[in-house]
Amino acid sequence: MIALSAVVFALSWWLGLYLLARDPRKPVLVLAAVGLTSFAAVVALDAIRVVSGSAALSRIEIYLVAVPGIAWFAVLMELSTPRDSWRSRAGEAALVGCVAVVAFAGATIAGDVEGPLRLGHWVLFAAVSLPALGAMVRAVLRRSQPGPVVGFVVVATLFFALGNAILVIPLGLVPSWLALASTGFDVALLGLAVAIGDAFDEGHALRNDMLRSVTGTAVVAVLFGGQLLIAVAVAGENTTLAVLVFTSLAVAIAINVLADPLAGLLDRLAFSRSPELRADRAALRSTEAALPRRSDNPLDGMDEETFVRVTRRALGHYGDLSKLVASPLTALPDITERLARRGAPDQPLERANELRALLAERIVSLKPRDGGDFGTTEQWRHYNSLYFPYVAGVRAYAQNATAAGLDPVARQAWQWFVTEVPQRSLHNWQNAAARVIATDLRSALTPTH
Repeated sequence: MIALSAVVFALSWWLGLYLLARDPRKPVLVLAAVGLTSFAAVVALDAIRVVSGSAALSRIEIYLVAVPGIAWFAVLMELSTPRDSWRSRAGEAALVGCVAVVAFAGATIAGDVEGPLRLGHWVLFAAVSLPALGAMVRAVLRRSQPGPVVGFVVVATLFFALGNAILVIPLGLVPSWLALASTGFDVALLGLAVAIGDAFDEGHALRNDMLRSVTGTAVVAVLFGGQLLIAVAVAGENTTLAVLVFTSLAVAIAINVLADPLAGLLDRLAFSRSPELRADRAALRSTEAALPRRSDNPLDGMDEETFVRVTRRALGHYGDLSKLVASPLTALPDITERLARRGAPDQPLERANELRALLAERIVSLKPRDGGDFGTTEQWRHYNSLYFPYVAGVRAYAQNATAAGLDPVARQAWQWFVTEVPQRSLHNWQNAAARVIATDLRSALTPTH
């Protein structure tokens, strides 16, 4: 029983951390990570509770089993109406909060996860399953994700509702090994759906990146968890060994998946007086992580809307060279020609640098030709929305942002953004400007693209 629980725990824990490591600034990835890692915690806690027979763990587990369902509901809401930041989510957040209140109320009424079946178990099951099914229908109808993602979302959500029934309603009709196997399959689909959606959104390849991560995780899981499972087989199941199995797996997998952030933390401790060295090492790590996400022929068969989306992403990553490394736009014929003209080697970093230069030229081409450096009329909107936030570094809406360090023209733009331009308007202008630049870049592609 502990061995099967350990496998399901390792899978869900890895998927949650993997999604978080892809981009901790994306709400959908963070929410999915919360759901998957909390599910892993449920699996571990349940295995330890069964071995120890602790009533206290049973009372804790009844609350913890609600978290994955709440998080998956939030993920489905995000997939149906994707956004670029945490802001402008008041309605969705309130709805998720209501679901959480009802779920935890059901957990309080139930008291624990032990049978017999009580009203609280039904309330908890309904609170975490019915909203997820409704959000699944909403996500499917809106079709804001590619076909494979929608398919995975439907299957995973249906299995998720079944998994909630197995975990929350202790009827004892389903063998524990079947419950764990089905929920493990479900977890794999959940994580894969979100990962595919994120890769589609960014224009990245997924297979190599995920394969590298899961291979490393499998190695450390076998090395660390395998020894303890042998001890369990020899000495028998007991609380101490059960705790050691799951904590060892959790730490080993976290160190493997979060190696880059942990390396950054160690750099801050070891190189506290060398900010340039820390920055260089961070850039190298980010670039290395981005390389498996590059596609071999990313522009082949790419439709117009996808091209616009990846152009918008590339503009948003203008200041982050490591993210530009994985952009499909590095395969543009213009990039190849520019590298050849200056005799530069055809390498990922060189292509990323050339892409940034190309984007800068296209942004500057949006500037009205009236001889001025800054204006607020309608014809300036496309240029202002891209040049000042991305090229000039104006962060008007960031928390505690100031105009310190900006040149006089950028200061003027900063003041205009802060006082006269709502963030939603800027976002719309940026999308429109990205479409203009994407049309320009796409016009240079050969018909085979």
